[in-house]
Amino acid sequence: MKTLTKKHSLLAMLFISFFSIFSGAVMADNMKKLGSMNVHYMAIGATFLTPEIAKAYGIERSRYNGLINISVLDNTQKNTPAKTVSISGTARNDLGQFKSLEFQEVKEGDAIYYLAQVKYSDEETYYFDLEITDGTQIQKLKFKQKFYVD
Repeated sequence: MKTLTKKHSLLAMLFISFFSIFSGAVMADNMKKLGSMNVHYMAIGATFLTPEIAKAYGIERSRYNGLINISVLDNTQKNTPAKTVSISGTARNDLGQFKSLEFQEVKEGDAIYYLAQVKYSDEETYYFDLEITDGTQIQKLKFKQKFYVD
């Protein structure tokens, strides 16, 4: 897993704002409590990002590229702060083809995001199988997402 720290404060604020706004509608249902972790997750087409944000974070902005965003909060602490973890996993499509996911860590202030990319075709469904560890516990997260070419 790669770790990124950026000096692009304006882009970082836009990036965080995008996920905060977008996640308000989506992430209410896309959160799972796994042990001491509240895991928020989403998978979207990379064209939702502006070209500047995609470039700043090394994300390929394409009609055929999906972005997986994971954030983990510590539910044992007051105000559930972001938690540093290690994430690995795979994405499987309906044909049974597997793709390994490489997550990069993005730290912006108190927020920590884990981002991975996956190539897809129109109306392709991926089944994500992730392993999240904080050094004391290992948790599994499974979810699926259907992608559309816009």
